[in-house]
Amino acid sequence: MTQVLIDADRLAEAMLSDRPPVVLDVRWQLGDPDGYRHYRDGHVPGAVFVDLDEHLAAPPISEDGRHPLPDVGDLQVAARSWGIDDGVPVVVYDDAGGTAAARAWWLLRWGGLDDVMILDGALDGWRAAGFRLSSGDATPRAGTVTLTPGGLPTVTIDDVARGEVLLLDARAAERFRGEVEPVDPRPGRIPGAVSAPTGENLTGTGTFKTPDELRERFAGLGVQGDGAPVVVYCGSGITAAHQIAALAMAGIPAALFPGSYSQWSSDPERPIQTG
Repeated sequence: MTQVLIDADRLAEAMLSDRPPVVLDVRWQLGDPDGYRHYRDGHVPGAVFVDLDEHLAAPPISEDGRHPLPDVGDLQVAARSWGIDDGVPVVVYDDAGGTAAARAWWLLRWGGLDDVMILDGALDGWRAAGFRLSSGDATPRAGTVTLTPGGLPTVTIDDVARGEVLLLDARAAERFRGEVEPVDPRPGRIPGAVSAPTGENLTGTGTFKTPDELRERFAGLGVQGDGAPVVVYCGSGITAAHQIAALAMAGIPAALFPGSYSQWSSDPERPIQTG
């Protein structure tokens, strides 16, 4: 089973060890441009702020979606600026249940790093454990990590169009049904997709459900866990990474459709479903 999570107590212990992790603060939510300000107001001590739009995505273009995958060379430059070396563990967190931090988890795993974990419970979990926050900026030293793409699987828009996989839509149910669409060109979903809102990976306190609970959840969505292909998308490939993390906890490999619905809905030739 893939080790995806670390809790606040284990993180605090690791930070005091002779092999402390690099801690990344990925404060980002759709419609909230103030992640950096939130970070400066209070973060896990030593954590480095990561700008999702700048460092965890290439510039948006309609042909590729709102958050295309970054060039691996650009991601490597950013990872070195955060102080990451080869063989050093990395922990990522946000203040939204890991839904943004999972993008950093996925990209670093895609880039070939194995020891990357999400802080379970996010920043609230750190606070609830009684640990202090720091304010201002951290100043990391330069790292030396080398990244190579392909550590996690992806699919293209044409792969999705062939309809040969179980396709999970990680957006909120009302966006899946096409009742609302705050950012993308056409409301609705990719035909044949199954609604699997990312928020249902979490408990009421914002921690991930147990692997057994997640396996039960995904089985109810038609995921058999027998190696049949599973692909996840969302609006732009951000919260879909959270779904892939939850699937990994359940022992189920899944591929990311990076362009997600933002890419699909921007092409008028691609059909959509509503309801």
